[in-house]
Amino acid sequence: MKILLPPNRQNSRKELELSSRQLLIIGANGAGKTRFTDYLVSDLKERAFCLSALEALYGDSNRGNHREESIDRFYDDMVAKSAMFHIDSNIKAEKLVALLLYDEIVNLIRYKVQYSADSNAKLTPTRLDQVIKSWQKLFPGNKILVEEGKLLFQREGDDDPYMSKRLSDGEKTVLFYLGSVLYAPKNSIIFVDSPSMFLHSAVSTALWNEIENMRPDCAFVYTTHDLEFAVSRTDTSVVWVRDYDALANQWNYSILEENTGLPDGVYLSIIGARKPVLFIEGDSQHSIDSKLYPLIFPEFTVKPLGSCNKVIETVRTFNDQSSFHHLDSYGIVDRDRRDVKEVEYLRNKKILVPDVAEVENLLILEDVVKAVAEYCGKKPEKVFYHVRKQILSLFKSQLKEQALQHTRHRVKRTVEYRIDKRFSRIGELEDYLADLVNEINPGGIYNQLCKEFNDYYAKSDYASVIRVFNEKTMLNYCGVAQLCGLNNPDGYLRQILNILKKDCPQAVKIRKAVTEVFCITKKEMLGQKSKKGKKC
Repeated sequence: MKILLPPNRQNSRKELELSSRQLLIIGANGAGKTRFTDYLVSDLKERAFCLSALEALYGDSNRGNHREESIDRFYDDMVAKSAMFHIDSNIKAEKLVALLLYDEIVNLIRYKVQYSADSNAKLTPTRLDQVIKSWQKLFPGNKILVEEGKLLFQREGDDDPYMSKRLSDGEKTVLFYLGSVLYAPKNSIIFVDSPSMFLHSAVSTALWNEIENMRPDCAFVYTTHDLEFAVSRTDTSVVWVRDYDALANQWNYSILEENTGLPDGVYLSIIGARKPVLFIEGDSQHSIDSKLYPLIFPEFTVKPLGSCNKVIETVRTFNDQSSFHHLDSYGIVDRDRRDVKEVEYLRNKKILVPDVAEVENLLILEDVVKAVAEYCGKKPEKVFYHVRKQILSLFKSQLKEQALQHTRHRVKRTVEYRIDKRFSRIGELEDYLADLVNEINPGGIYNQLCKEFNDYYAKSDYASVIRVFNEKTMLNYCGVAQLCGLNNPDGYLRQILNILKKDCPQAVKIRKAVTEVFCITKKEMLGQKSKKGKKC
């Protein structure tokens, strides 16, 4: 799906393809992002479907007649067909309720007519059925009732149902968005102005994940200055509107390619969102880290930095400046070939180190493999049995090479520590280095590692194997994608990300499996009291 963007300062218009179905238009207040959005809506005409909770709850703004007020249009069409559903209100949220009830009654009448001719006729699900299902997913225990032609609501523990006018602004907003998107024409582009307005951040993220799943045929354009909402949208395109020249009707804006995240200038304003920060390795465009960790740790603002050394240094610097921003931060680096002492040292510095060698190994954790297999309709135990068999076989074939690489790492680290001492003359350094090989004993380290690694293989200790096994081809070699009915490792990764975006048991299992390998609970990371995490 392609969108032609408004003119920039060079008076040219760029074409942007929304392969991810999401576009974020961000910018500070007064930067011109609302006018930018209005230009797009006007340009797209009937392809645009506009939503604004502020307008829905409190009336229209004076933006001009070019905006496609779709709920108003559907409501007017309904009144033209049946004046009995006319309500004395100009509030879109109330018109939506009337629309939902009208559709419900029309559907019941249609079913009655069909049933009179065929007793096997089935009642077709309505938009209201979908709204009720999603509402109860977002607000567990709460109910939506239809009684005597009225839409009623009932909170858990409350015996008295009430009408929509008694809902909070946040609840009205959720109801409006859930119902309205179901009226969007097929393959339309849904524009949402200030999508987080009236909503708690946790509800906002869950709501828009739900809505995007409800309308997989549509693209979504979000206009916001709320960076906390912006970072909750993963795998998205971003347009950063900096300012607007009203006389020339031109904008100064930057287009960020999909998955590149936010630029440093924008990212600094995330501090105002009050979310703790999680710095990770990799880049924003290609690395597994930047795709996986935002979905595993949604309570954090996740920022990829590239190298592990950059992560370690940034966490130290960021936490040293905590008196300025009042935020906490953690980092995540791969375990690679670090020994227990190195891992413990880093964890004490708020650098999380997983109990697997590298990020790719998280994708083949036992519980992750089983959860994906279950989601794909395969037999979890059978799939994992074959994955483990292949991984152990590959590890056996590379055992000595892996032991040698671990030995090299330990020798390198030891040498770096040892030659840090002071020497008064070159001869002292030469003598010290001459004895260093015997002191370090690389042969002894290698033999001990070979013994340990052979023991892991002999006992089929899968968890220990993926803790020490660094091999980028492992995901492809074990055939987990094909075993789950997927085309290739990239498809397997996309399936994991897809599961994590949904509210399903497999997402809970994957998230739990991944977080446990860091040996700390999310509550502890957030500074809350918690039972101790997995003992590592």
